[in-house]
Amino acid sequence: MATTFPIANLTAACFKDGNLWVGFVEEIGGINSQGHTLAELKKNLVEATKLVVETNREISRKNIGGRKIIKKSLSFASL
Repeated sequence: MATTFPIANLTAACFKDGNLWVGFVEEIGGINSQGHTLAELKKNLVEATKLVVETNREISRKNIGGRKIIKKSLSFASL
């Protein structure tokens, strides 16, 4: 299942470390990556974020244990 972010503006904190660009997503702990260019780093961070969200969704589904769940969208546009 593809992960989409209808309204999500996350912040990539980036810095140069030798020949590589290194970065992380400020709003979600544990999402880090690197790349030879800023564009490559951004692509890698987007992919890593999608993988983390997909993994967290899968873990949540398993933890629900057959309960009926009502899902509601959260909007961060006003924050």
